Amino acid sequence: MEGGLGQNSVPSSSSSDKSMILDVKPLRCLLPIFPMSSQGPSSGQYPSGFAPFFPFGGPQESHAWTDLNQHAPPSGDVPMPTPIRTVRSPLDSIPSKRGAPHGSSSKSSQRKTKKSQESQMDLCSIVGISPDQQTDGDREVVNLVLREFDALRRRISQLEDAKRGDLRAGNILMTEGVRTNMTKRVGVVPGIEIGDIFYFRMELCVVGLHAQSMGGIDSMTIKGGFEDEPLALSIVSSYEYDDHADDDDVLIYSGQSGNFGKRDTVAADQKLQGGNLALERSSRRHNEVRVIRGMKDPAAPNAKIYVYDGLYKIQDSWIEKGKHGSGVFKYKLVRVPGQLSAFSVWKSVQKWKTDCSSRTGLILSDLSSGAESIPVSLVNDVDHERLPGGFTYFHSLRYSKPFSLMQSSDGCNCTKTCVPGDLNCSCIRRNEGDFPYIGNGILVSRKPLIHECGPTCRCFPNCKNRVSQLGLRHSLEVFKTRDRGWGLRSLDPIRAGSFICEYAGEVIDKGNLNQNEELAIKDEYAFNTNRIYPPFKWNHTPQLFEGVDSDDPSEDYDIPSPLVISAKEFGNVARFMNHSCSPNVFWQPVVYEENNQSFLHIAFFSLRHIPPMTELTYDYGVSRSDHTEGRGMPGGRKKCLCGSSKCRGSFG
Repeated sequence: MEGGLGQNSVPSSSSSDKSMILDVKPLRCLLPIFPMSSQGPSSGQYPSGFAPFFPFGGPQESHAWTDLNQHAPPSGDVPMPTPIRTVRSPLDSIPSKRGAPHGSSSKSSQRKTKKSQESQMDLCSIVGISPDQQTDGDREVVNLVLREFDALRRRISQLEDAKRGDLRAGNILMTEGVRTNMTKRVGVVPGIEIGDIFYFRMELCVVGLHAQSMGGIDSMTIKGGFEDEPLALSIVSSYEYDDHADDDDVLIYSGQSGNFGKRDTVAADQKLQGGNLALERSSRRHNEVRVIRGMKDPAAPNAKIYVYDGLYKIQDSWIEKGKHGSGVFKYKLVRVPGQLSAFSVWKSVQKWKTDCSSRTGLILSDLSSGAESIPVSLVNDVDHERLPGGFTYFHSLRYSKPFSLMQSSDGCNCTKTCVPGDLNCSCIRRNEGDFPYIGNGILVSRKPLIHECGPTCRCFPNCKNRVSQLGLRHSLEVFKTRDRGWGLRSLDPIRAGSFICEYAGEVIDKGNLNQNEELAIKDEYAFNTNRIYPPFKWNHTPQLFEGVDSDDPSEDYDIPSPLVISAKEFGNVARFMNHSCSPNVFWQPVVYEENNQSFLHIAFFSLRHIPPMTELTYDYGVSRSDHTEGRGMPGGRKKCLCGSSKCRGSFG
């Protein structure tokens, strides 16, 4: 159906015969229009060599918002790019109207719809999302939806070994209405912060940041002067399509479609339709467009991480020849000033990891002195303090105190690695038949107690059930905060459920600690499992996974014996983690066996996705004596400076 360029060319500005519109082919089959003549308009608004596009063939008055960015193309030996405004739009001049439902729509279908809506409301109320929060969210609701998504995805991957559990989890949440920010909008999305990271496209959908699970351009239809027209809301950038620029605040974005990179297809000129048309209209209206940048995942080279980089505006657009010789739309987007840094932080981290000497305030390139397989840097760009208080770096526990087991302490007899679902494995049986981790070492759910394979097990040392024993997996950094002493953060992005580190130190005999209350107050580096820790939900909601999970698994810890660890003299990076009333890290008791005895360890996992250079924090809890006596600010308590909206005022 597609005609040649000559047949579909734009009428010249000298011709104003509106009857010509009746002689053109259907607009949807039109190709991009490239300049056919060097004759430019006498007004001088368009560069020589480019013909303007007018809806009816003749020049019309230009509105203030339709033509703000007229830029001359680059000069020189390189052929000048064609402005996108010279391309015909396939937007129909008369919008189509959908008719009312015919009489075939029975009352039974209406009843089913009502029942489905009631079911959605029941599940949303169980999860904790109101109808108003479905429409417009906030930070707490966004975190809740993302938590439900990832928890369900992990559970699906655990039970079904599904490689794309994200698609199924996203479909379940979208179908059941467990989502937020369903109202499409230009600009800021409530509850989404610049720098937030997402590991799956479906996460962008369920929180309303970008509604297209596959497409790179999200748009909405608005009322125009004569007709409805699309407007771009957000784009997902990818390096696969040369979406790059030397300036971190500038993005050169390639249009969509054209069959580029597809097998057994011939590359074709991109058309001014769909998302491309929406971007062109946004360049005229000069509205803000949300930009999500696709970055390579350091932990999985073939995977991506999506970084919300804030609001941009389209400054320029043109057509240029792509790698395959076809016309490609190009859009120059410039970041709105005054926003927090996001993409530029990633670029800086990449530079520091390549050349640590370029890092401002670097004191030590490896605080662990080789004790960790991945170096731990020490940085202070706040004041002149050189080193934290004297301690010996030690990556695990010293003088571990064993406790008696209720069952046999023999290790598993797996010959290679433990296989999920293999009930012949004694370690899996101790975990109630479930493998606690999925393939990439991600914790599936919080449990009263996790049993890992230990030195007495016959499986290989790299068994996937030894996650907490394999050391650091991220490039961590001890840094000086402005008001809370030393802190801990990661140069790498961290996925929810990832192992961060163990709380290392000396195990203190509980009896001795009780006899010396002064020690309990003075030791700022003591971790005590016997404290009162605020409850929180991290596991999936069973009702969302109908037919598989019927009971809500307990997230209350079941520790055989209280454990107190002091990292004052011996410890690792965990001793630098500060307290927060809204933490992004939680602790999980893990036990494994050695020499016919079991040893309890405290492993830290990420509560949610954590962007690079974000401080890692966990909740220190409250002393049982303070909790029982209800004292406002006892001697052992400290003023909390976490700055969270849920700050309790003190901790310890």
